[in-house]
Amino acid sequence: MRYAILGDIHANLAAFEAVLRDADRRGGFDKIWCLGDVVGYGPDPHECIELLRQHEHICVAGNHDWAAIGKMDTSDFNPVAAQACHWTSEQLTEEDVDYLKSLPLSIGQGDFTLVHGSPREPIWEYVLSIEAAEVNFAHFETAFCLVGHSHVPLIFEYTDNAAAYKGFPGGMNLKLEGTRLIINPGGVGQPRDGDPRASYAIYDADARTVHHYRVEYDISATQNKMEERGLPLPLIERLNEGW
Repeated sequence: MRYAILGDIHANLAAFEAVLRDADRRGGFDKIWCLGDVVGYGPDPHECIELLRQHEHICVAGNHDWAAIGKMDTSDFNPVAAQACHWTSEQLTEEDVDYLKSLPLSIGQGDFTLVHGSPREPIWEYVLSIEAAEVNFAHFETAFCLVGHSHVPLIFEYTDNAAAYKGFPGGMNLKLEGTRLIINPGGVGQPRDGDPRASYAIYDADARTVHHYRVEYDISATQNKMEERGLPLPLIERLNEGW
């Protein structure tokens, strides 16, 4: 079995479609594991939900998914994120809302725990530091935890009662053996590691490997849609920078 691991699609249909095409080109996948934030920021929230639901998949709730359906107050969001969230809410169909309401905070899948933010705080906590990772290893029982939220591809490894940071560059083939790991595949729709290409991973259950990929997509197409829909300029411009 092969699983496409996607996080933070953020209503960026062009990026999402590019990732699925790339995954098909690399041997395909049997199922999508989605790490939340299907919507928010981008111009195509309904279309991205619709495309995800066309595939066999599991998905956890992200903070933007909750905010778009009123399960989270946007007072903790920055102003442009809150503005985009309110716009997103107006684009969702009743079926979209029901789907987002149905998403769980965490999912166990064999050796993996799937959450959006962290196993300790699935909706909101960022796992970006060794300190945060070390605390969070105590909050899941599986060998591996898949997280999103930060839009930054990375790996934290837990050995000898301590956490260590490992990079997760595009093209890296990670062999799953021995140590416990927290893995972030990066963001599909709004990367934040200085690389504007969409980011995702494929887990090959037979080979016990996770391979990380970067994919170019038509950024200008997404930006043009965002401009047409009146979404905030900083959200449009940041896609060029991957930040």
